[in-house]
Order: sequence, then structure tokens, then C-alpha cells
Amino acid sequence: MPTARRLSAVPVQPFGKPVPRDMLTAGEVCAELQIAQSTIYEWRIKGTGLGCIELPNGQLRMCRADLEAQLNARGDAA
Repeated sequence: MPTARRLSAVPVQPFGKPVPRDMLTAGEVCAELQIAQSTIYEWRIKGTGLGCIELPNGQLRMCRADLEAQLNARGDAA
């Protein structure tokens, strides 16, 4: 009888490499900032907002430390 494969709780990039936990998806950033996902893409077009890493499958990832640094910088300016 074949053994059932367990699904990993760690997200996996193409080629089986795990996605670092400090990297956020566009959806996670949007949920945290309470913005629409289109806003992330608009920021990318304008060259503002967070720096993104584009995975080979086209998905975006953002570094949590960069998000926190940008929020802190904007908080100091307000």
C-alpha cells in the first residue's frame, strides 16, 4: 500500500525551495495594511512603495523588515 505524502506547512517556491518566513505575499501585505491588492501593483508601476522579489512563477514577495522600516519612516514623518 502506498504511503500518503504529507503536505508541508512551509510554503514552497518552484524547484522545491522553501520561502523564507520573513517574506510576505502581496495578499499578506494588503491584509496587514488594509489596502487593495491593486494598490501594490500601482506602487510597483510608479516605483514607490515596497521593493518586491518576483518569483519565477510571477508571484511577488516582500521582505517584512522592509515593510516595517518603511512604516516606521512614514510614522516619523507624520
